[in-house]
Amino acid sequence: MMTLTVDLGARSYPIYIGSGLLGQAGLLDRHLRGRDALVVTNTTVGPLYEARLRGMISQGRVASVMLPDGEAHKNLVTVETVLDALVEHRLARDGVVLALGGGVVGDIAGFAAAIYQRGIDFIQVPTTLLAQVDSSVGGKTGVNHPGGKNLIGAFHQPLCVLSDSATLDTLPDRELSAGLAEVVKSGLIADAAFFDWIDARSADLVGRDADALHHVIRRACEVKAEVVAADEREHGRRALLNLGHTFGHAIELCAGYGEWLHGEAVAAGIAMAARFSQRLGWLPARDAERIARVLAALRLPLGPPAVSAGELLAAMAMDKKVLAGQLRLVLLPSIGKARVTTEFPLQELEEFLREEVTTGL
Repeated sequence: MMTLTVDLGARSYPIYIGSGLLGQAGLLDRHLRGRDALVVTNTTVGPLYEARLRGMISQGRVASVMLPDGEAHKNLVTVETVLDALVEHRLARDGVVLALGGGVVGDIAGFAAAIYQRGIDFIQVPTTLLAQVDSSVGGKTGVNHPGGKNLIGAFHQPLCVLSDSATLDTLPDRELSAGLAEVVKSGLIADAAFFDWIDARSADLVGRDADALHHVIRRACEVKAEVVAADEREHGRRALLNLGHTFGHAIELCAGYGEWLHGEAVAAGIAMAARFSQRLGWLPARDAERIARVLAALRLPLGPPAVSAGELLAAMAMDKKVLAGQLRLVLLPSIGKARVTTEFPLQELEEFLREEVTTGL
């Protein structure tokens, strides 16, 4: 097991990474301290891993709530289901929520913990690659709204993150690839050498080589922990973690939540951000093409679905990075370096989107 730390002063917390951590006696005791707990999981993950997680809890009452699986259920109705369970089982302010599942479960459970009795503790136990390398770290919680992705939420840091890489053994290939999109993002925004490594080892990653997967989980978490420690509430540098997400969130909204996996939409958004960076004269064509090649090698899409450019642009206008009515994008001057910018003509973006939906990559 390796342990990383998200350094937030008094609210710092560890990320435990290793194989076979679920069920390991004593690992969570220091965080639970005999408190009552609610395990939040879903119909796919619960039957596989809930018993192992429960076996790690030696004291206090343990209840659970089973959610339906999928992005389509990441909404306030499902949050209310978790809140109802917290009330039903009479968890007090010293209770703790354990989120067992992928990014959707983590976001819903974390948001419910953030607003129940004005905030109770929670622990992230991510079981998908995307959650292990990205969504479980950093304290962003929330749900979707028909008008936009993740529009309702709160910052609420976990007590710890427990990433058992053995859970990836049951992860479908499509979801494994979706998680690799966030890994690619880490290299593109902060570590060109890591992107080179991903390029060289793409076959090992999709082939589920254990050492390769452990390496990307560790390095992606290191990148995110460093960024979050420097800018917890996304007033500056943390916005770089949204590379590909403004395009990607628009794709998810326009295609219908759940039709595309989040990581698939992010991958398409990263490729689009690279091509738009090239169009503006920021990124050399060879780098934009290389980014697309790496994403393709990881079995990820490179462009938007068959929706109109107007739909995409309207969805992008609801992005959380819009300030004073001005759309901001995360773009690439080079591999390993990203910038948040408003320095592009809106007409140029509109023309770019028309070309993208016509090309249909």
